Amino acid sequence: MKAIKDSVHGHVRLGDLAAELVDTPAFQRLRHIKQLSTVRLVYPSANHTRFEHSLGVYHLAGRAVDGLGVDGDTAAHVRAAAMLHDVGHGPYGHQTEGIIRRATGRDHDDVGWLLTDADREVCQVLERNGLDPERVAGLIDGAGALGPLVSGELDVDRMDYLVRDAHHTGVPYGTVDTGRLVTELRLVGGDGAGGSADLVSDPGHAVDLVLDEGNVATAESLLVARSLMNAVVYRHHVSRVAGAMLERACERYLGRTDTDAAAFRRMADHDLLVELRERVPALGERIERRDLYKRAVWAGIDEVPAGTVDAGRAEERTAEREIADAAGVDRDAVIVDIPSRPTLKESGSAVVVDGVPQRLEDASELVTGLRAAERRRWTLGVYCPAERVDPVATAAREVLGLRATERPAP
Repeated sequence: MKAIKDSVHGHVRLGDLAAELVDTPAFQRLRHIKQLSTVRLVYPSANHTRFEHSLGVYHLAGRAVDGLGVDGDTAAHVRAAAMLHDVGHGPYGHQTEGIIRRATGRDHDDVGWLLTDADREVCQVLERNGLDPERVAGLIDGAGALGPLVSGELDVDRMDYLVRDAHHTGVPYGTVDTGRLVTELRLVGGDGAGGSADLVSDPGHAVDLVLDEGNVATAESLLVARSLMNAVVYRHHVSRVAGAMLERACERYLGRTDTDAAAFRRMADHDLLVELRERVPALGERIERRDLYKRAVWAGIDEVPAGTVDAGRAEERTAEREIADAAGVDRDAVIVDIPSRPTLKESGSAVVVDGVPQRLEDASELVTGLRAAERRRWTLGVYCPAERVDPVATAAREVLGLRATERPAP
């Protein structure tokens, strides 16, 4: 048993399998993938990585399976999945996930290709310790009775990153009681019966992961923490501008070089930044120096036509060209950033109320208010160099059909 000192959870104790996995190149690469990507351009101390986050997720998963009382083999697979859940991330994490998805058809939690084909060392470590790599990959993708513990509404991934991101940014809103969350998790059958770890091994029985009776407020705390962190950290306008610039720079980089998607997704953050600086200097150098575009438009959901709210990547790029042409600026100098519609995934988590598992959105009056808050915070952005803001703003409002409101200027 090896102990590692963690800034959030104290001592994280690694079993023999975990210690071997830590030493694989795939896991060591996570030391060079920052957890918060472009958010660190807003919060200078947010320089933590997916390496320590993965150790934290492993720690919480271990506490959870101990409390659930599952068999040793199942527990070992869940712990391994928790430790490896982020090895599929590309450089800058979620910031490049859309590019990788379009090129490969895979998200970061679809790691079967990595554990069974691309990285034989991880596969060999798992098999040497009696674990099935495909089963581990399935758990990372949320499959099976305990997959939601790794990737779901009540997953230990979310529990760790909220408290870790709050700790490293200095923002207090992500503080949640992870100890209570992991110890109050229960497995229940489709008929509401629970208390038996045998449910996990019964393929013919529907099983849900729920918070036990008396934990509506515990579930609400996770929801509130996520909503507040969205507002002040994850969707901060500076991070969004930088992230949109990074995405466009990566698209241009892949279009100008012979780097394929497989090589791109295995880069580390610093590898990508060097490549962007050299191959796409107009954006790469700006990102490196934090010389970012400014907001020409920052429009709320009530200002934006419904069709525009649901626009995809192709529509964004078309709008960029039209705005640039109308404003008389270079087409590469305009970025349209339309986020997906606001959601609260955690509202679907299950909690036992009066002996019956219920969705949190049905058991909590807070959900309605938080959904309204998320909707109010939704914003469409149009970014460009500071000296082009005025003509781009005028052109963007016309091209996108934005409605005038009393919203203050950015």
